[in-house]
Amino acid sequence: MKLIHLSDLHLGKRVNEFSMLEDQRHILSQITAMVEAERPDAVLIAGDVFDKPTPSAEAVTLLDSFLVDLSSLACPVFLISGNHDSPERLAFGGRLMAGSGIHLAPVYDGQVRPFLLQDSHGTVALYLLPFLKPAQLRRVFPDAELDSYTDALRTAIAAMNLDPQARNVLVTHQFVTGATRSESEEISVGGTDNVDASVFDPFDYVALGHLHSPQTVGRETLRYCGTPLKYAFSETKEKSVTVVELGEKGDTKVRTLPLTPLRAMVELRGCYEELTRRSFYEHTNYQEDYVHITLTDEMDIPEAMGKLRTIYHKLMKLSYDNGRTRAAASTQTGEREPPASPLALLEEFYQAQNGASLSPEQRRFAQSLMEEIWEGLS
Repeated sequence: MKLIHLSDLHLGKRVNEFSMLEDQRHILSQITAMVEAERPDAVLIAGDVFDKPTPSAEAVTLLDSFLVDLSSLACPVFLISGNHDSPERLAFGGRLMAGSGIHLAPVYDGQVRPFLLQDSHGTVALYLLPFLKPAQLRRVFPDAELDSYTDALRTAIAAMNLDPQARNVLVTHQFVTGATRSESEEISVGGTDNVDASVFDPFDYVALGHLHSPQTVGRETLRYCGTPLKYAFSETKEKSVTVVELGEKGDTKVRTLPLTPLRAMVELRGCYEELTRRSFYEHTNYQEDYVHITLTDEMDIPEAMGKLRTIYHKLMKLSYDNGRTRAAASTQTGEREPPASPLALLEEFYQAQNGASLSPEQRRFAQSLMEEIWEGLS
């Protein structure tokens, strides 16, 4: 059985105030062509379909076009919500769209019913588990001890009653401990969203979403496919589509297909005179790429951003690296402790006020309340 694994489309995203819709339209068209060429048994989309819970009309239209194109190829699509999505909005119309082969994960209610796919080796049980927080699980499993994201996911998976002899595939959207974050991702409050990789042991393949860099965690079959586009200059890995091929139980192969963006993200460094010299920029393709320029001039260039954009039309970011900026950075950085989590700050305050530590019950209540507040703000 062949599956194509996508995630983190972030449709409607703006990077440094530049709309990425044209670039996203280009890359989705490329992905559609890959699906047509590969003829997979299903396409898996592991969350963060949109960049905001209330996406723009243009972003919704783009997703609609993409799903229609995939449906026209008679390729089933299985899609879950991520932490950037509204699960209610994304699930709307799901039962109607299922007739066209577009399967949207419903809002989590404690039950995840598998989709049963067939190939020459038998049945593959496919489970769709949207982004979850412990607070959501507590509403469904009030008697369970859910002190962490690991507890929450372990409880949700235990409730699936998996057949360990079957080939089981999970589509989910979480931060697995040991994975590497990148600059363009949203960090959860307090950094407490880690999920231990062991909770996913029952699955032959886990199609992960949430992290923007393609990577595996512990094993080749516990995988983030990454975003189809770069959304930060710090992202160095090239983008790709992940193709998963399931043979008999225990035989899973993973490969990637490279994606070519409409525009590259380029970092240039040098003095203003050098970077504006015609002999330099006319022999490059940077004029229409997304560019971050670091000027090394000791004196700031008046109206540098506007002047440079007459050459580098998609200039996103302008920085300086000179004696002044390095001196300022050295006085500001030094050896600083990482910021404490909100829960740690509350515990410190409670200890100072009461001369005692939070009880386990108080700590769970505080953590739950913080998660609910954070969820309401996101």
